[in-house]
Amino acid sequence: MTGARLGERSFARAARPRQPAPLRPGDRVGLVAASSALDDLERLQAGIAVLEGWGLQVAAHAAPLRRWGYLAGADPERRSDLLASRADPVSVAGAEAGGEQAALLACIRGGWGAARLLEQPLELPAGWLLGFSDVTSLLWAQAAQGLGGAIHGPLVTSLASEPEWSRERLRQLLFGDPLADLDGIAWSGGSATGPLLVGNLTVATHLLGTRHLPDLQGAILILEDVGEAPYRLDRMLTHWRLCGALQQLGGIGFGRFSGCDDPDDVPGKTSAELARSFSAEQVLRDRTADLGIPVLAGLPVGHEPGNAALPLGVRARLDGQRGQLQILA
Repeated sequence: MTGARLGERSFARAARPRQPAPLRPGDRVGLVAASSALDDLERLQAGIAVLEGWGLQVAAHAAPLRRWGYLAGADPERRSDLLASRADPVSVAGAEAGGEQAALLACIRGGWGAARLLEQPLELPAGWLLGFSDVTSLLWAQAAQGLGGAIHGPLVTSLASEPEWSRERLRQLLFGDPLADLDGIAWSGGSATGPLLVGNLTVATHLLGTRHLPDLQGAILILEDVGEAPYRLDRMLTHWRLCGALQQLGGIGFGRFSGCDDPDDVPGKTSAELARSFSAEQVLRDRTADLGIPVLAGLPVGHEPGNAALPLGVRARLDGQRGQLQILA
């Protein structure tokens, strides 16, 4: 590995997780309600229609409007969504599945609650697992267990709202087709190759120091977030720096940080005080400028339509000269 800032940084390949077999028409999809409760079925049904349009069979969730407070059911119920569809010849929450196990577990929505499922030992089943935002905790736990198949991408309830290119990218990933490079904005030059890790900054920050944090050494880390004021972004990234996590990375990329400059996030401040604050971009630049690694921003990943699907654990190259993220294998 070269020590020059602008040189190519390539990290030794530790045993990379083996990715599941590509999907085929007729494969089954299990629906997972691991986070917040769903309030209506319209967006869920629209997302199911997209999956079925790819020739997949979506196993009906027995209780999609299940609720326990603000969560989509009690912890044991939500855990069963993850485990039952692959462990037994029945679909999620007990609906009949014709004796077949789900090849893809697709999370219904985000919000909060998935990390609660990790308090007790949870051996995640091998296979494709799709979601983002709060689902970051499950994706990272699966990767930390040495399993491939975690995909940071649209939730079932956001899938139909994605632009055509984003839906097609997810289909290509699931069915084993090559993925196009993603374009971003270069903040720091050089390039690095390493295992890809993608997630929500807030959720990922709360995995630091736990056994559910994947190996960060040489990783290409892509982060996004929503509704976090600049000072909170600063606080979280400072935590990453204080525990030495950012310093382990091979490269870092930022997706969208939607609503992170909203004055409503800093109540009571006058316009003059807001003018003396930092923007989200200023915080992200400041907290990564001295790392000596390539940094990209503006990647199409996050809480707005155009959430490009990315597989965790595969080799990727972050090119800070060309401003691109490339999936290698």
